[in-house]
Amino acid sequence: MGSGQETKPAPPTPIDEKKAELGGTPWDPQWDAIVEQAVPPEMLSTRAPRGVVRFCPRFNAMAETDKRAFWAYFFQALAGAEAGLNPTSSVRQVPPDVAAQNSVPKDDVRTEGLLQLAYADAKRYGCDFDWEADRAKPPKDPSKTILQPKNNLECGIRILFDQLVVKHRPLLTKSSYWSTLRPGAPGYSVFIKQMTNPPAACASPVKTNIDKAATTKTVQDGAAPAGVPK
Repeated sequence: MGSGQETKPAPPTPIDEKKAELGGTPWDPQWDAIVEQAVPPEMLSTRAPRGVVRFCPRFNAMAETDKRAFWAYFFQALAGAEAGLNPTSSVRQVPPDVAAQNSVPKDDVRTEGLLQLAYADAKRYGCDFDWEADRAKPPKDPSKTILQPKNNLECGIRILFDQLVVKHRPLLTKSSYWSTLRPGAPGYSVFIKQMTNPPAACASPVKTNIDKAATTKTVQDGAAPAGVPK
C-alpha cells in the first residue's frame, strides 16, 4: 500500500457531526491520512469500481488527492455504520467461517475496532493483528493490535481491495465482507445514510429523503449492524 501521499481532510459523516454536537469522541482527522496514504493505485484508477459513482459521480475525473479523500470518507462512513466510529468497539459473535479458520477459541471470537474485523483476517489478508500478543488483554484495551486504528483501517483497505480489484466485485454486493455493504442486509441502510456528505469534488451528493438527524441515534445506540454476523 502507498505512503507519503498528499492528503486532505474528508468531510464529516452525519454520525460524526452528531457526536461532535453531543460532546462525544468524533472521527480523528489522522484516520483520514491513514486511509489516504494506504489506498493502492488500483483503487484510484480512471475506471472506478462499480458502485463508486453512485456516491461520487465525478470520481473518474477527479484529481488523485480528491479520490483519496473520497476513500477516507467512505471508510469513515463504514466505521460509522459498523462501530459508531468507536475504535475500541468489540462484539462477541461466532461467524462459522471465522471460527473454522481461526485459532481463537470459539467463545472468544469477536469482530473488533472501527471496521469490526477479526483476528482471522491477519492470515487471510496479511493484516497486522497479533492474537498471541493480545489474547490476555481486556476486550476493549486500546493497545490491542486489532483495535489500533492504523492496523484496523489498513486491514479494511486490504479487504476492500480483495473485493474490488482481486475479485472484480462491485462496491455494494451481497458477497461483501461487511454486512453493511450488502444491499438489503441489516445495517445496509445505516451505511447509506452515512454516505450523504461526500467530498465536494464528487459534485453531486447522494439524493435521499432520509432525515439524517433522526438516523444518528440508531447508530449511536450500540452500532446495531456491528452485531450482525459477517
